Amino acid sequence: MRFTGKVALVTGAGSGIGRAVAVRLASEGAAVLGHDLNADSVEGTAKLVADAGGRMQARVGDVADPAEGAAAVAQCVEAFGALDVLGNIAGVAWGEHVTEVTVEGYRRMMGTNVDGYFFFAQAAIPHLIATGGNIVNIASNAGLMGQAYTVVYCMTKGAVVQLTRALAMELMKTPVRVNAIAPAGTNTNLVATYTMPGDVEWDLMGRYTGMRGMNSAEDVANVFAFLASDDAASIHGAVISADRGVTAG
Repeated sequence: MRFTGKVALVTGAGSGIGRAVAVRLASEGAAVLGHDLNADSVEGTAKLVADAGGRMQARVGDVADPAEGAAAVAQCVEAFGALDVLGNIAGVAWGEHVTEVTVEGYRRMMGTNVDGYFFFAQAAIPHLIATGGNIVNIASNAGLMGQAYTVVYCMTKGAVVQLTRALAMELMKTPVRVNAIAPAGTNTNLVATYTMPGDVEWDLMGRYTGMRGMNSAEDVANVFAFLASDDAASIHGAVISADRGVTAG
């Protein structure tokens, strides 16, 4: 029960890693504001939490909207009185040839994977300073290594890595901790519906597909719960690879 009396705001809480994190934090005593673009999905997570005896309030919104971060943080603080943990988890991903990237697709991925993280963090920081809280961002092994057919996605996750490090430096004299998790392939709906061009050269992808299989969403939630807890009090500005060895060499 490491999060008894704590409040967490988790984006992407309707499915995958976000759902697993929301359920895990609530199971350890946190009150959770779960945020997602899909109303049915995030309400489903809230039901899972409630059925297990936890507390979660659902909010529907688009993290790519710069105003949504402030609105979600305000709802969280109004509902639960404080904010201790921000989990920036919502994300989108697909594969495509770089020459076929559309402006609309580029803006969508950047808006969700980068803008959302920044504006939610910006809104949360004053409250996290007050509580001595922390931010955990979900990056990716794609933010640590180049990958074919995912140029824009790699750009966004590289931005999350640098957001984490830069925030850690700027907040060094405050009690706030900022860290990131960089998973590799994780068995979620995002991966199940992931699209790739039909003419990919698979040998270009072999070095980052991994030899130990995929994570489960719960695997990543385990790492998240550790980083967000007082057990990780000495960890600040870190990017923790949870990738089953993909980036080891």
